[in-house]
Amino acid sequence: MATPKNKPSCIARAASVSDAPLEDRYMLLIEAVQDYAIFMLDAGGNIASWNPGAQRIKGYTHDEIIGRHFSTFYTEEDIAAGKPARELQIAAAEGHVEDEGWRVRRDGSRFWANVTISAVRDANGALLGFAKVTRDMTDRMRLTELERASEVSAQVQITRENEQKRIARELHDDLGQQLTALKMSVALIEATLAQKDDTAHLVPQTHALQKEIDAMAMSLRRIAADLRPPLLDDLGLTAALEWLAEDFTKRYRVAATVHVEADEPQFNEFASTTLFRIVQEALTNVARHAAASHVRIELARDGATVSLEIEDNGVGAKPGLPSGNKSFGLLGIRERVRQLHGTVSYISSPGAGFRMSIRVPIADVR
Repeated sequence: MATPKNKPSCIARAASVSDAPLEDRYMLLIEAVQDYAIFMLDAGGNIASWNPGAQRIKGYTHDEIIGRHFSTFYTEEDIAAGKPARELQIAAAEGHVEDEGWRVRRDGSRFWANVTISAVRDANGALLGFAKVTRDMTDRMRLTELERASEVSAQVQITRENEQKRIARELHDDLGQQLTALKMSVALIEATLAQKDDTAHLVPQTHALQKEIDAMAMSLRRIAADLRPPLLDDLGLTAALEWLAEDFTKRYRVAATVHVEADEPQFNEFASTTLFRIVQEALTNVARHAAASHVRIELARDGATVSLEIEDNGVGAKPGLPSGNKSFGLLGIRERVRQLHGTVSYISSPGAGFRMSIRVPIADVR
């Protein structure tokens, strides 16, 4: 079997590294590191060495930074607070110090850094300087912030839904009962007036008043249902979607149909509410922008995921529109889908309708 041409040189390099003195091998290791800034400081905090990772993270070349004080990397606020000197004091007293905070690159931009400073001493314990290791944690910090923002957003939505549920219940139970009692009182007055000749002419007015009360009660029920449909809590997501489609058809004269597979999983309350609001927002977009005559809603289980399809036969959208600044409804839908750890995609073109496809892990909706 032929030996690859480059193999002898690889063996030679490996041999040269293994044969090199231990100190040189450490230097080769440090020079090879790209993800960490690793450099030495003298006892006064001035930079004495500089690896390629330091240049990549901080932006300074070797010749630009050697001899400068390491406080160059700190923010003005930290310098004013004496942080660089304090960290050297702690490292000298305790052996090392670790810190996370903002640092400054050569171009003035800030990055979130994890920093470790370790004291370096000779055999007699005399302080020679410090070894400093810096890692750029900006991406991880931003990811953590996004996760925290997502958790806060989800909690805000839960709190808002609970408040809407409370208001809807009070509207339906309290104010609704008061309107019912008021109508009964007006009906009683009407019966009394009808028995007397001198007040019989007031009967039509009381009758008209009862109709106004009926209209108020209908509006009240509609507002309460918009806030939080009782079907969602009493009978589940399927019944709530069917009610939503029927109400949408009556209001906007756009035929809406719902198809849910028989083996629909038992959704938890947060998932049921979130999926319901997604469909509600999608239907609102159809009513406002689609000029459609029909919209189809389909909820099905697809292996380990739940799929939700919402499709209309309207005017469609130009490519890229869902990401535009004006598509706030779609942005809200994206956020709700993200809270369920799902994905959302759109298929549309001018004159060819609009289709939204959502996939959510079934483990996150049970």
